[in-house]
Amino acid sequence: MKLGIALPQVGQWATPESIIRIARHAEQLGYNSVWVQERILWPLNPRKPYPGTPDGSLPDIYKYVMDPIISLTYVASQTETIRIGTAIINLPYHTPSVLAKQLATLDVISGGRLDFGIGLGWSEDEYIATNVEFKDRGERVNEFLKCLKKLWTEDEPEFNGKHYKLPKSVVNPKPVQKPHPPITVGGFTPQTFERAVTLGDGYNALIMQFDQMDETISALKDAAEVASRDFNELQLVCRAFPAISQQSGGDDRNPLTGTVSEIKDDIKRFEDLGVTEIFFDFNFEQGITADKMVDYMERLTS
Repeated sequence: MKLGIALPQVGQWATPESIIRIARHAEQLGYNSVWVQERILWPLNPRKPYPGTPDGSLPDIYKYVMDPIISLTYVASQTETIRIGTAIINLPYHTPSVLAKQLATLDVISGGRLDFGIGLGWSEDEYIATNVEFKDRGERVNEFLKCLKKLWTEDEPEFNGKHYKLPKSVVNPKPVQKPHPPITVGGFTPQTFERAVTLGDGYNALIMQFDQMDETISALKDAAEVASRDFNELQLVCRAFPAISQQSGGDDRNPLTGTVSEIKDDIKRFEDLGVTEIFFDFNFEQGITADKMVDYMERLTS
């Protein structure tokens, strides 16, 4: 099982100093990767409830979010071996030609360390802010990925789609990783699973209960079989929000909560189910500091 860390990129503790400190320490400890997410704005009168909280409110921490690509570029310049990942970038907020150039450059600068997690985005307000129609976003993402791959792999790419067009051109640099950086797809629908195995290299998810994860992996395996894709070649990356305590969480505890020993047992159980990488996100823990996060990182790898 590969382990990663979500960088302190969200909230008031997100500073250049904290980001680099955590990235370098993760590299020293032997973590496989560091990750960032994308949030454009915090709407005052949201058009759609946030799916991550019971009451649909967007956490206040999202009032301050650093740009994911610039953050990873900074980290790439200050580290040597640790992989750098997005979980996730919402493709419709961007255009294929510009994003392909940015990410290929990032892969070059990092020496081929980029992992690219993508999604559709759920916020209608962010769609408005980026001047993109909310409808047909699944169709738009499929087309985006096809265009993106052409930009990354062909010497003279050309694309003529419903949503995106590219005149026959020379577009460089190409990514260091061949044919391109690994693409993992986030979402929860059958269309997401199909996209993950046909246009992506795997799935990017939030950690779930063990039975839910088992069902999700079964759905991915079915989608891979239909697409004639070897499931064992796919990546399954999960964001987790561990809660470390001195005392046992008991039999009814949530996965990745409780003592360090219990959390490590859970990691092994997820690995047995088929998860290939888990990255720990402490951004949302109340009162989190870089010192506390360093302590958590060390305890989880001790």
